[in-house]
Amino acid sequence: MLLKEANTRLTVSELAHLGAGEVGYIRKISSEDVSRCFPEAPDMDPNLDLWALFGADGTPILLTDNRSSTFFKAAEDDLKTVSLH
Repeated sequence: MLLKEANTRLTVSELAHLGAGEVGYIRKISSEDVSRCFPEAPDMDPNLDLWALFGADGTPILLTDNRSSTFFKAAEDDLKTVSLH
């Protein structure tokens, strides 16, 4: 298998920038995590289902209560998306 044979090592910096500007990830986010990831956001109802789009390096891009909006924003920014559980 190719992956087992690969011995190229990435530096921490290279790993942090892997997929930058090309990949974004979408995940459901709890209201408790909103203030940490989106400090400018107002307090949120804890019962609200929230979705966030992040850049590959973890940079917050969008917070919404509509999951579809995250895909539209990613497409607008030419990002390939992955979902995290």
